[in-house]
Amino acid sequence: MRLLVIRTSSMGDVALTAPVLRAVIHQYPDAEVVLLTRSAFKPFFYTISGLTLFFIDISHRHKGFSGLVRLFGDIISTGKFDVVIDLHDVLRSQLLRFLFRMKGVPSFVINKGRGEKRSIISGKGKAALKHSVERYRDTFAMAGFPVVLTDGPWIIPSPEALSQIASITGSQGELKIGVAPYAKHKLKMWPWKYMVRLLGMISEKYKVRFFLFGGNDEAVKLSAFQSEISASFNTAGTLNLDEELALMSRLDIMIAMDSSNMHMAALSGTKVISIWGGTDPITGFGAWKQPEDYSVRIQVDELTCRPCTIYGKGECRRGDHACMTWISPEIVFRKIETITPASFTSSNAI
Repeated sequence: MRLLVIRTSSMGDVALTAPVLRAVIHQYPDAEVVLLTRSAFKPFFYTISGLTLFFIDISHRHKGFSGLVRLFGDIISTGKFDVVIDLHDVLRSQLLRFLFRMKGVPSFVINKGRGEKRSIISGKGKAALKHSVERYRDTFAMAGFPVVLTDGPWIIPSPEALSQIASITGSQGELKIGVAPYAKHKLKMWPWKYMVRLLGMISEKYKVRFFLFGGNDEAVKLSAFQSEISASFNTAGTLNLDEELALMSRLDIMIAMDSSNMHMAALSGTKVISIWGGTDPITGFGAWKQPEDYSVRIQVDELTCRPCTIYGKGECRRGDHACMTWISPEIVFRKIETITPASFTSSNAI
C-alpha cells in the first residue's frame, strides 16, 4: 500500500503532521508513506525512518497550472499510489486530487471545521474545537489507517545539528529560555516593551541565557530587540532550521506568540508559554500537548470580542489591542515561575 500525503504550507501546519506521520509509519510498517511538502521543511522529518519526502518546487518547475500538471506527472513517475490523503485542502491539492481520481486513485481530505471556527469568531460557539493534529489523525482514519498518537517529542533533530549547537547552549546552572517575540500578523503580537520588561524580570531572579527566534525576515527587528536584552543569542540568520530545532529541544522554556516557533518548540518536547491576543487555542491551533494554563490569554468572559480571528489577520475592532495590552509582564512572569525547574531558584540570580 502506497500513500501520498499532501501538506505544503504553512510552516507550523506542516510541523504538526509529525505526530501523525510517526504514528502511521510505526503502526503500519508495510505501508509506504510519501509526503508532498516543501524542501525547507525537511528538518521536521529527518528522524522519521521510513518516510519518503517529495518536494514541490512552487517557484519554478511546479509554478502555475502547467506546473501543477507537471507536478502530477513527476509524482506518478515515482510509482503507483493507492491512496491520496490531503491534509491541506487548498486549490492546488484539490486539483491534484482530481487528477488522481481520474486515474482511479481514491482520496481523503481533511475536515478543517471551517463552519465551527466561524461560529467561534462570531461569538456563537464556545466549546474548544479539535486540534489540527487530531484532524490530521481523523483523515488517516477515514482512509483506513486509524492510529493511536504517542507521546513526544515528535520532532527530533539530527545528531549533526545537536553537535553544532552544543557550544552555544550555555553553562550548567543557567536557565535556558527561548523567546519568539514576533508573529506573522500584528493581532498575534504582544507589545515589544512588555517582552523587554518580562525578560528583565526573569534576569533579576534567575541566572539565565535567552535565545531569540524568528524568521530571516525578522532578523533586523530581532537584532534591535537583542540590543535591549543582556545574555542573549540571536538565532535568526545564524542557525539553520535543523539547528534551531536542536536548540529548542535543549531549552527549559520557550516564550512565544501564536506562531510556528510555538509549534516547533512544543513538538520538540519543550515547555511552551504562549501568549494569545486576537486568536485563541480553542480554535484548534494551540501548542500540541501543552497544559491549557500554559496558554496565557484574557478570558472571553472578560473581553467578549476575542477571539476575533482564526489566523490573526485584520485590525483590532476596539482600536486598543486590549487582548494583548491587558496581559501584563507580571502575569506572564508568574506563570514562568510556576513551571521553572526547581533547581533554578533565586539563589542562582546574577
